[in-house]
Amino acid sequence: MNKVKVTICGKEFSLKTDDSQSYMTGLAKKVDTAIADMMSAPANLPMQSAAILTALAAYDELQKANDSIDNIRSQIKEYVDDAGKARAERDRAVKAEAELKAKISSLENELKITQMKSDIDRQLTLDMNDTSANKSDSNPVTGRQAGQGGKPRK
Repeated sequence: MNKVKVTICGKEFSLKTDDSQSYMTGLAKKVDTAIADMMSAPANLPMQSAAILTALAAYDELQKANDSIDNIRSQIKEYVDDAGKARAERDRAVKAEAELKAKISSLENELKITQMKSDIDRQLTLDMNDTSANKSDSNPVTGRQAGQGGKPRK
């Protein structure tokens, strides 16, 4: 705790404070100047009235500053809430994207399998047709069936 002496309107005050001497001296100078300005105004107020009006002006300024701080806190809370909602939406979108990519991959694999089956079925059909055609056809030149020394048909 610091013990600080300040002078306001020619009167000395001893204060005990946790603040520094330079801070308290600066405040006292501002108060002294504000009271002196009130006293020198055209109304030529007595010191007590000037001190009361100075205190009222200081509390008015303090109240407006506190209201402004409350407003800023409220806005920050809204921004934080909005950011949280946006983060949650992004997380949902990332999850949905991953699920869709997995589904696409699965469908691509199914398509490949279906195409491979179709290719195999087509080849088996061709092979079966060639085999049955070779069995029923005989080579007119040699009299032998294709596949028995002759060239197989494709």
